Amino acid sequence: MNTPQNNIPYLIPGAIIIAGLIVAGAVFVSQKGDTKKDGSKNTPPQSASAENVKPITANDHLLGSPSAAVTIIEFSDLECPFCKVFHQTMKQIVDVYGKDGQVAWVYRHFPLDSIHPKSRKESEASECAAEQGGNVAFWNYVDGVFAITPSNNGLDMNQLPVIAKNIGLDVDVFQSCLDSGKYASHISENLSDAIASGGTGTPYSIIITPKGGVFPFSGALTFEQVKGLLEQAFKN
Repeated sequence: MNTPQNNIPYLIPGAIIIAGLIVAGAVFVSQKGDTKKDGSKNTPPQSASAENVKPITANDHLLGSPSAAVTIIEFSDLECPFCKVFHQTMKQIVDVYGKDGQVAWVYRHFPLDSIHPKSRKESEASECAAEQGGNVAFWNYVDGVFAITPSNNGLDMNQLPVIAKNIGLDVDVFQSCLDSGKYASHISENLSDAIASGGTGTPYSIIITPKGGVFPFSGALTFEQVKGLLEQAFKN
């Protein structure tokens, strides 16, 4: 798997930049209002850049092949309605491109605390699921949250252990983990990573190309839009 390093310059050639501006640029304009609706107050520092994204490690939650040619790192908020839509897009991307080892999807947490105060605890819950049931349980738990939350901080928090039970976890062990807050610092680290990497709202994603180039995009792009960006990324 190609992972970015802080001393690697942007390696995206003109073709993908142009494609990105055509596809993601238009979407960014449409999603700009969505970000305002989400009330994101995150202001990245002047040094923020997608090149700052932390390298992918064994501790990341990855769907697809670890040796995939292209990786998409997504920073997501479990109470963001646009993340809920984009989650389905990314599942479709992995279904189409993941089986042949072309694309892998890495999920990182980006809770927008100012408008979705429940999201951070939901993120911790997904990590508690992973602690007990591994990567499969993590993805099943995230799927479970998105399946039932009305978004915009609307999930009944009493449903967190119910989701754990539904995916076959020991609820008592899960609840003990969640009550301990042991993953709070991990969620904070993900959030800091998102902001340092240029994220201001959710979903925020970064494509890592075969040569280690990085290309960020914002918003709930459609399958066809992401497909267009990936076809350029495969060439670079």
